[in-house]
Amino acid sequence: MRDFALELEERKQAGLYRTRRHVAGPQRPSLIADGKPLLSFCSNDYLGLANNPANIEALRDALSKTGLGGAASHLICGHHDAHHQLELRLAEFTGRSSALFFSTGYMANMGVISALAGRGDTIFSDRLNHASIIDGCILSRARVRRYAHGDVAALATMLAETSGHKLVVTDGVFSMDGDIAPLAELARVCRAHDALLVVDDAHGIGVLGPEGRGSVAEAGLSEEDVPVLIGTLGKGVGTSGAFVAGPSMLMDYLVQKARTYIYTTAMPPALAMATISSLDLIERDQGRRDHVLGLVSRFRREASAMGYELMPSHTPIQPIMVGDNHDALALSQALEERGLLVSAIRPPTVPVGEARLRVTFSAAHSQENLDCLLSALSECRHLVQKADVAI
Repeated sequence: MRDFALELEERKQAGLYRTRRHVAGPQRPSLIADGKPLLSFCSNDYLGLANNPANIEALRDALSKTGLGGAASHLICGHHDAHHQLELRLAEFTGRSSALFFSTGYMANMGVISALAGRGDTIFSDRLNHASIIDGCILSRARVRRYAHGDVAALATMLAETSGHKLVVTDGVFSMDGDIAPLAELARVCRAHDALLVVDDAHGIGVLGPEGRGSVAEAGLSEEDVPVLIGTLGKGVGTSGAFVAGPSMLMDYLVQKARTYIYTTAMPPALAMATISSLDLIERDQGRRDHVLGLVSRFRREASAMGYELMPSHTPIQPIMVGDNHDALALSQALEERGLLVSAIRPPTVPVGEARLRVTFSAAHSQENLDCLLSALSECRHLVQKADVAI
């Protein structure tokens, strides 16, 4: 029998041990975490909609009409009219023919990828894709070839030497680096080599592109260019669940084949109605996107001037590169002692030797909140001189 206790101790010694925080109250920048007030810069609530009053009211109103639980899977009696309305709204929002509502982003990626590829097929996956994409590839039982991050030329070579059904899957915005995939180039290469392109835009939906329609829309790409678009609703949209959008025929195929859609209880229908409210707000409120991206621009300018090493990202995901696991933990702890919550990200979430602090911004952050973060970073750079920052 494996010595699980020994493995846990080894993780602690390597600076890889993880713990959960107990958060009280609603998700917002000012949190109560483990019983103490902290200013959070590690949430994925990019537009500050997780605690939006209008969306909360939409949920309350829907509960009286739909009840609470989903009660059954979509293919039994759980597919509520609220789910149908949300799918129509998501198709319209993304400029796609049709959409399916999944319970989580992880389930969407696993279900979609394993349905669209199988034994005898080949999947091409960016090396920095999210764990849910990696697991979906494994679950498919297809041959998986990983190409260097964002390397379209390498992908083109792989596609040219491969026959049969080919699936290319990539994040739109990479969750730990904050950079955006070369989507236009990927679409071009996929067309040239008859490959089906799947983009998971979990961190782009709501934040990027015209009216917040995501990184695919920002790149000016259509359903013809990106036939399968996946997105989550618990990040920029501020509610819960996920979706896949694309041609009606493919969505029908997924209803027949995506096991994580078929064999799970439907999400509470009231959440679907709250999500429609949130999408309406996202479309009309450009000010939220302008504000959060303005915070990003200022942070990059001032943190770089302090000597911190940042990644090439213009999204709300702004990693501070540190390198060593223990140094990343030390910097995170030093910030927490100053009232700031910024998580240290370590392997296997990121490659070995690339530990970092993942700073994320929300439209709910104020300029004064950013002042606090920058002031603390200025103080903490002297406390972590072993970290790989150019001080």
